[in-house]
Amino acid sequence: MKNFIYFLLIFFVFVGCDDFLDKKDPTATTFEEFFVDEEDLRRVVYSSYLDVFTNSSARTTLFYMDEAKSDNAYSRVVGDHHQRIANGNFNSNTQAFLYYYELYMKHLGRLNTFIASSDIPYVEDESIRQKYKGILEGLRVWHYFRLTARWGNVPFVLEPADLQTAIQPATPKQIILDSLFSIADDIAKKLPPDEYTSDKYMFNKYSFKALTMRYALYNGKYDLAAKLAKEIIDSGKYSLYPIYGDLFNYKACSKNKEFIMWMDMASHGNSSTYSFQHLGPQYRTGGGQSYSVPTKALVDSYWTLQGRSIDKCPLHSKEEYELNPRLNRDPRLSASIMGHGDFFYGEQINIYNENSPMFYQKLRSSKTGYWFKKFVDEADAFKSSGAGTMEFPLLRYAEVLLTYAEAKIMMNDIDALTKKCINDIRRRAGLDMSIADVTLPEYSSYTQQQWIDLIRNERRVELACEGQRYDDIIRWKIAEDVLNKPCEGHTRLVDGLKETLKVEDRSFKPYNYLWPFHENSLKVEPGLKQNPGY
Repeated sequence: MKNFIYFLLIFFVFVGCDDFLDKKDPTATTFEEFFVDEEDLRRVVYSSYLDVFTNSSARTTLFYMDEAKSDNAYSRVVGDHHQRIANGNFNSNTQAFLYYYELYMKHLGRLNTFIASSDIPYVEDESIRQKYKGILEGLRVWHYFRLTARWGNVPFVLEPADLQTAIQPATPKQIILDSLFSIADDIAKKLPPDEYTSDKYMFNKYSFKALTMRYALYNGKYDLAAKLAKEIIDSGKYSLYPIYGDLFNYKACSKNKEFIMWMDMASHGNSSTYSFQHLGPQYRTGGGQSYSVPTKALVDSYWTLQGRSIDKCPLHSKEEYELNPRLNRDPRLSASIMGHGDFFYGEQINIYNENSPMFYQKLRSSKTGYWFKKFVDEADAFKSSGAGTMEFPLLRYAEVLLTYAEAKIMMNDIDALTKKCINDIRRRAGLDMSIADVTLPEYSSYTQQQWIDLIRNERRVELACEGQRYDDIIRWKIAEDVLNKPCEGHTRLVDGLKETLKVEDRSFKPYNYLWPFHENSLKVEPGLKQNPGY
């Protein structure tokens, strides 16, 4: 057992340090000898982002692929690890849980080593060292936020591991969170306030505050979430881009004041991006693979142009909206999703034409009959493998506004700024504000539950395909409802009867709010305790 744990220790601390082993220094024999200057500090920050958060070809970890763990999307490839989590066909031997747990733990081991050694490299300006050290500490906090969200109680280590820490028992989630939020406050104080001219993907003061804000909301710390959101709003550094859809294609993805946390080209060494391949349709000889596609549930969640749900609109029936998603709908729908009857590259999509590459039963097509338009630019349609140069938001200013509003609603403290945040989001989206304005008398009698329903739906449609939905249905404790329904697609009339494409059955059990530890992890780490139900 001791030898096995020693192997684990070496794995967590040093696996992934290939960049250092590739350095051309024939005299260096230890980590400290490789870790010598400012460029080495920059390199470990870059690699710590790339390996977990910004790898443009890794479908298992890309933020927009995470949508397929939820009721918003369907993933067609089991090995991407999203499909089984969404349909509930998993247990404690499912590979996904070993993959994600080892990914985070391995890089936490690396981060602990890098942070503990951050005083070693020579730098001419000490503020540079403090910046990089703060970013590494921020990444460590991000890892633990994710680990606790998925598994609850986990090992909590902030120093390079030794044989003793490798076998320590898991720390209760709440103790970890209390430490993280305190640590996060200290980190933010040390980081520069402005976005960097280059390497803008790296944490600055406000982008890290925004990340902390997100997890404060996720963990029910509404006071803190609202406080951080207000600080970011009051900073004046960010604003909503005027045209919603342009944020997610080449018109504005690289130049806007809305993206707060970036996955820019520098974050993955200017390698190609593959969002067209991952999300886009197969078209003629193009590279679209439809790996993650929207569901009917997501399409139906887009309310009307007047800000009403499709089953509570006096203008049309719910069935009319189901049969024609383009009818009187929130413009974010057409900016985010395309499907049967829409136009792509000048041609109308027909998912029922067996001779079309978009026929819903073809391998590289969409089984739901829908595709995301976000991050799918027609300019990439015929590039090799759909390769592009797209830049992505890991967190947008819109989320800050939504967070402030949700936090205040959850505290039942709906102030003028809460309503302004909602209105700003709706106005930019293009809703009819003569009816959708939440300061109108119609909304004055809203109960807290009605406000909760409104803000949750605003969040769902505003952030669709941006990797937030799974965390939302987990924290809202609604996964038992939305993931216990079949995954469905396009609806049409056939011989006068409504017919909807069925993709798969899904199941979510009450204990699935936490993931299981893989059986291998339990054998290797005796301090772990399996989560209930598994």
